[in-house]
Amino acid sequence: QVYLEESEGGSVQEGGSLRLSCAASGSVYSMAWFRQVPGKEREGVAAIDTGLRTTYSDSVKGRFTISKDTEKRILYLEMNNLKPEDTSLYYCAAGWRGGDRLQESQYSAWGQGTQVTVSS
Repeated sequence: QVYLEESEGGSVQEGGSLRLSCAASGSVYSMAWFRQVPGKEREGVAAIDTGLRTTYSDSVKGRFTISKDTEKRILYLEMNNLKPEDTSLYYCAAGWRGGDRLQESQYSAWGQGTQVTVSS
């Protein structure tokens, strides 16, 4: 079982930027970032595979960038041009089982989540 720990999130004004990181306790391969607001399902935001190919949800494409330092076992999410609707609890995920890389059920390991708040 791999353990994941996200960095502290933060609060920014609309149009601002934040970078999240996620440290893994062991080797990880395909990883992803998800987010969730109360009362809604967890939404896949971005994923990266072992070949560093990336997948993004339409809501963040062109604004967010996922990357990974395989040697250091750290996953990153660079978030630019943030909008109030990006406000959410963000989770990193690992242990991809195959299939849709932005589907919550396809991952077996999760971080504890970190809050990102964007004010208008």
